[in-house]
Amino acid sequence: MEHHYELGITWQGNRGTGTSGYRDYARDVVLRASGKPELAGSADPTFRGDASRWNPEELLLAALAQCHLLSYLHSAVNHGVVVTAYDDTPVGTMEQVGQGGRFTSVALRPRVVVASPDQVETALAIHREASENCFIAASVNFPVTHEPTVVASPVDLG
Repeated sequence: MEHHYELGITWQGNRGTGTSGYRDYARDVVLRASGKPELAGSADPTFRGDASRWNPEELLLAALAQCHLLSYLHSAVNHGVVVTAYDDTPVGTMEQVGQGGRFTSVALRPRVVVASPDQVETALAIHREASENCFIAASVNFPVTHEPTVVASPVDLG
């Protein structure tokens, strides 16, 4: 089965002279998808972007983390694990080569709270299954690793 996705992206960075010089234009964009709020994007500040807007590198990390989260919750249900909280602080490494470059790795660092201590071992194990079922992780050409922490309620992840 195929799924199709569509969005619109509009550059908002023309300061009056277009791309007449590297410093003469802003990297600001707006992303739009039907029925969703607009998303303000730009380049990473290293590449003359606006730090207050999402950059493509952050969006890639967000896509990987969210995809893993959603796959993980599905796996948890399938294995009888009751997840009561989940957060993640992913980190990615990108290398620049000339004017281009690529991501070399992403580490997801999910912190999960489950309802019972007897679910902790299974909750840790299903991160692998979730990774295998994540469409986004399966679509990238660099390693996506996992450094999960799982505790049972009512322990605070703090």
